[in-house]
Amino acid sequence: MRAGLESLAGSGVTHVLIHDGARPLVSPEVIAGVVTALQEGARAAAPALAVTDALWRAEDGKVTGTADREGLYRAQTPQGFALDAILAAHRAAPEGAADDVELARRAGLVVTVTEGSETNLKLTWPQDFARAEKILEQDMSITDIRLGNGFDVHAFGPGTHLWLCGVQIAHDKGLVGHSDADVGMHALTDAIYGALAEGDIGRHFPPSDAKWKGADSSIFLKHAVDLAAEKGFRLANADVTLICEFPKIGPHASAMQQRLAEIMGLEPDRISVKATTSERLGFTGRSEGIASIATATLVIG
Repeated sequence: MRAGLESLAGSGVTHVLIHDGARPLVSPEVIAGVVTALQEGARAAAPALAVTDALWRAEDGKVTGTADREGLYRAQTPQGFALDAILAAHRAAPEGAADDVELARRAGLVVTVTEGSETNLKLTWPQDFARAEKILEQDMSITDIRLGNGFDVHAFGPGTHLWLCGVQIAHDKGLVGHSDADVGMHALTDAIYGALAEGDIGRHFPPSDAKWKGADSSIFLKHAVDLAAEKGFRLANADVTLICEFPKIGPHASAMQQRLAEIMGLEPDRISVKATTSERLGFTGRSEGIASIATATLVIG
């Protein structure tokens, strides 16, 4: 731990949280409690749970006495500190300690106790893993996960370029459609609407409405993402597949990924854009148009 703290010296970092890797189920609330204590002026803070069980002393498997549990707490992590204070405490105690709070107290720091959690258990014994599994199963059971699929097709027509997933690509043909005919973005938009049980693009942006003639399809996609947010969902990931013989998608896939990420407010590594051919079968194989399928996953925000 000291080596990690030393690497931060002089970096401008003012506070650190030190967490036990054997506690993989720590909640945002427990972490926030420690951070809040530091923000309110504490130089050291750590979560804990008051001891509620009776405490015995034993020898050779037999009870030899009891201990007063008043004021006793079960220590948890993350433990938070002002960086300069905990680094000084480590430097002053090369012999080590049970945890960083012990070192902090040796150095005279006052440690604020914040609220811990029964689910922030430490995986130590085989039965701990079984308990952790049950906690995770319970968490998953109350999480609303929505999956939507979208499919769209546009025919080739006259033109010198086309739009795919928000990127303009030079081509000897264009795509025919009421808007900009971005088949990839349309499929993705419909996938999000589908996950929300909100129909398709046509319900929200009717092709009979002249104001959507030649419209930028990012308008539709942004609307779908915003609608998901209004309903309490966020986009976990999206996968778009373009089906065509030409143009070649590979050279443009990264730019498409970046553009979709910008529109949806996501990290690019949560968006996949790829292509395949239909082995020269069907209308895509005959280069009569482009098809796209997309999948979107929504989770409670």
